[in-house]
Amino acid sequence: MRYFLTILFISILIALGIGFYIKPEDEVTGNLIIGLTLMAGFFVLMPLFIYHRWKNRSVKDYMLTKENIEKMQDYQKDKKI
Repeated sequence: MRYFLTILFISILIALGIGFYIKPEDEVTGNLIIGLTLMAGFFVLMPLFIYHRWKNRSVKDYMLTKENIEKMQDYQKDKKI
């Protein structure tokens, strides 16, 4: 998955560069390539990257629950002393 994301990121950067390269010659095609590349980045790359980073983590560890609030308060008390 990591290699796939890396290849996808590099290909999106290359396509974005091609879009900006073509834009002075043919503005419509350049804008189309840039737009499609940005859509691929936002709708394909970002969700895959977020899934890849969060797949083995528990969301409960990052939620503000009563237990976590108590842990933070205990940590602050220990830190002050």
